[in-house]
Amino acid sequence: MNGIKYAVFTDKSIRLLGKNQYNSNVESGSTRTEIKHWVERFFGVKVIAMNSHRLPGKGRRMGPIMGHTMHYRRMIITLQPGYSIPPFRKKRT
Repeated sequence: MNGIKYAVFTDKSIRLLGKNQYNSNVESGSTRTEIKHWVERFFGVKVIAMNSHRLPGKGRRMGPIMGHTMHYRRMIITLQPGYSIPPFRKKRT
């Protein structure tokens, strides 16, 4: 559970939920196979594909000193049809 930091909720990520794709930020040192293995075991789902990209850190100024935040990695996880991650499940009517 240390690999995934939190789920991402943006306009694009909400649109991707319709295609059974889920976005989350993960630790920058995690590998794709580690994240895939963890998601499949923890949520009990089948992962078809995983796409990832590394986002750069942002510059932060503290008085005269310029610093920066750490970079992070974002994963887009595609699940097989019929599977969903529990916190994102649609309400049944």
